[in-house]
Amino acid sequence: MLDFHASWQDIPIFTKTYQLYKTFYEILAIMPRKDRYALGQKCEMAILEVLEAIVVASNLSKQEKLPILKKASMKLDIVRVFLRLAKDVKAIENKKYQLLESQTEEVGRMLGGWIKSSG
Repeated sequence: MLDFHASWQDIPIFTKTYQLYKTFYEILAIMPRKDRYALGQKCEMAILEVLEAIVVASNLSKQEKLPILKKASMKLDIVRVFLRLAKDVKAIENKKYQLLESQTEEVGRMLGGWIKSSG
């Protein structure tokens, strides 16, 4: 059952995840080539999957949201691992990692709250 009252564009977590993707996209462009097409691309796809899940969940009933939100949370955990790995192999600078990590943490807190309220 679709909930047409909720517009995904009005959801703060959508805005924060959208911004996370934009930040990562800018960093991806300056990543070393060898990292850009493996680790960078995997991270990019995981962020896009989180964004997609948020849009999908925003259009579902409360009980239908939960599995989608949990999947988004798992993808966000994967993003965290990939970002840390990118920092550790020096594919991204520490300062850029800190920015991405803080954005990821904020999305994670919001996602956790949404999961809690949907459960």
